[in-house]
Amino acid sequence: MKLMNLRSLALLLVISASVATANAQKASPEQTEQIQAKLEQLNKEIAKLKGNANLDVRLIADVEIYAKAAEWILRHNEFYLPRKREGKEQKPSQYPQFTLTALDTGLERARELAAGKSPWRYKAGKSIRGYYSRVDNSVQPYAITLPEGINPNLGTRYPTHVKLHGRNGGLNEVRFIHDHDKKPLPEGQKFVQIDVFGRTNNAYRWAGETDVLEALTNAKRMCRIDSKRTTLWGFSMGGAGAWHLGLHFPSMWSSVGPGAGFVDFYKYQKQTEQRPIHQHKMLRIYDSVDYALNAYNVPICTYGGELDAQLVASTSMVEAAKKLDVDIELLIGKGMGHKFHPDSFKEFMGFHTAQSKKGRPNYPGRRTIRFVTYTMKYDKCEWMTIGEILRMYEPATVEATYNIRTNTMNIRTKNIGVIKVSRDVADYVNIDGTTLDLSVAAEGLLPDVYYELGRDRWEIMSYQQSRDYDSLPTPLRKRRNLQGPIDDAFMESFICVRGTGDAWSENQTAWANWTLKRFEGEFDKWLRGKVRVVDDKDVTPEMLEDNHLILFGDPGSNSWIAKVIDETPIEWNKDSIKVGKDSFDPNTHGLSFVYPNPENPKRYIVINSGHTFHERDFKASNSWLFPRLGDYGVQKFTKNKSGGYDEEIVLSDFFNGGWVLKPAAKGEQN
Repeated sequence: MKLMNLRSLALLLVISASVATANAQKASPEQTEQIQAKLEQLNKEIAKLKGNANLDVRLIADVEIYAKAAEWILRHNEFYLPRKREGKEQKPSQYPQFTLTALDTGLERARELAAGKSPWRYKAGKSIRGYYSRVDNSVQPYAITLPEGINPNLGTRYPTHVKLHGRNGGLNEVRFIHDHDKKPLPEGQKFVQIDVFGRTNNAYRWAGETDVLEALTNAKRMCRIDSKRTTLWGFSMGGAGAWHLGLHFPSMWSSVGPGAGFVDFYKYQKQTEQRPIHQHKMLRIYDSVDYALNAYNVPICTYGGELDAQLVASTSMVEAAKKLDVDIELLIGKGMGHKFHPDSFKEFMGFHTAQSKKGRPNYPGRRTIRFVTYTMKYDKCEWMTIGEILRMYEPATVEATYNIRTNTMNIRTKNIGVIKVSRDVADYVNIDGTTLDLSVAAEGLLPDVYYELGRDRWEIMSYQQSRDYDSLPTPLRKRRNLQGPIDDAFMESFICVRGTGDAWSENQTAWANWTLKRFEGEFDKWLRGKVRVVDDKDVTPEMLEDNHLILFGDPGSNSWIAKVIDETPIEWNKDSIKVGKDSFDPNTHGLSFVYPNPENPKRYIVINSGHTFHERDFKASNSWLFPRLGDYGVQKFTKNKSGGYDEEIVLSDFFNGGWVLKPAAKGEQN
């Protein structure tokens, strides 16, 4: 079933991932009344449960997810209609009944939990679970399928499949619950399966990416999952997600199985014109084809239908990997369109079962690695962590082989300034020709050893330098979760802060307030969480410590902007916004940027921005969910007839590795 002529298939046209949101109708007044009554009852029971300090909050999440599902479907009127068949009458929506059934299950669980019971917790078969996300404190669902005999008190660790769903225009929490809850255990299944919600349809990017990792973490807290035997797979949008998460986190999985999907924005969307240079660079955050080298570190079996235009994703990855002397297994479903051939699926699952039985190697993992990244967001492979990239959005590579005779790890790097190596992997390292101690380096007191590139050779960081590097980012350096761009701030815990003072520019503040309102609506609808918003005077030390602060307004209206702006590279007064040598009128131009918070450099501040892609991108295709602004941007805004604003990017770029404004190279400034 393998295809021999890969080059000819690569010429197939790629269909769009866009699946329009299904048509919806409002629930009838009677249905709405029933849903609201049961939702009110369930919320009262949840409040009682939260008042019981003896209850496990994770079990309360298993109840609250049913209330969240009903609340969101009502708020966004997501009672989707079945697809209308030609010549047939439109059938009514089943979502009202799905919602009532979900609420009944929530009420049943609430009663059981109030009585000190949670029978769903270890019951064989598939059930819905919930967890509270660190991103926005929202409750999010996932489904877990448990084999018979799960007992957390025993030492048995179970192989696990993490399955990523495809794009579905009618997907919401209610539909996810209906599709997964109370389903029987498939005959003969001995592994745990986690079906991820991913905050609906975003190809497991941004908060959708965090959702996959949080769902897996939550499942690990409930039952014993074998981290050496975790399979990641999905089809269509789920295939795109499997490529992305499999290649960005290659050390997490025993094998990866992407079916169809997309891996390259330009090819997938048939774009012949290059995006502005700052956007072009940031496509390297998620374009999986740029990470083909990482398939060296994890077994991959990919699938596509012979007649499916999305087969080009698989063939593109196989070809890109082959050029790097890396193998990816390819299966082709003979005569198939956009779905699995039964024989191919059997072979596909056989591959992953075999890799699961084999398992990942014991600590410290694979001794020989080949790894590439373009951003500090994805910095780790086995026993190695990149601490600093010299030029962001350009390939940063590590290739390492172990010499057993000398007990030396030989490492070759490109575009890397700091690297961290597990102390247990060898006695010595040779980095780009320089041999250094490993097992006894830095006084032998830390589990990892840091190495920093000097003027002409690599050097060992001392014990104190290593501790300072981990604990306090001074001087400021870009590092994981502190590397930008603006959109990165919404993958971890954040709080929006609105101003309550007198604005320097009423126009700037009006635009900023509209920007906040737009972000609240888009995040609620498309990323399934309610944005937390507080006034500037109500920010607490705890909020400052634990959250990125997203600040809206100007230094007059928002006291937090006034407090931090002089500690950033941006100059802002009543008459102008100055970014490097460029000045802008704050009455007609909006400023947005991300920067380490001067009051807590382990967290970001973001000025006047939510996500930099918007509703039309969520509606169009997952592949359009890439950043439109870099670390900073200035947009000319114009009030439009609808009461909102039209925006034109007039400046956007990145701070350098030390969070300093850098002169743009010729042709690299938008």
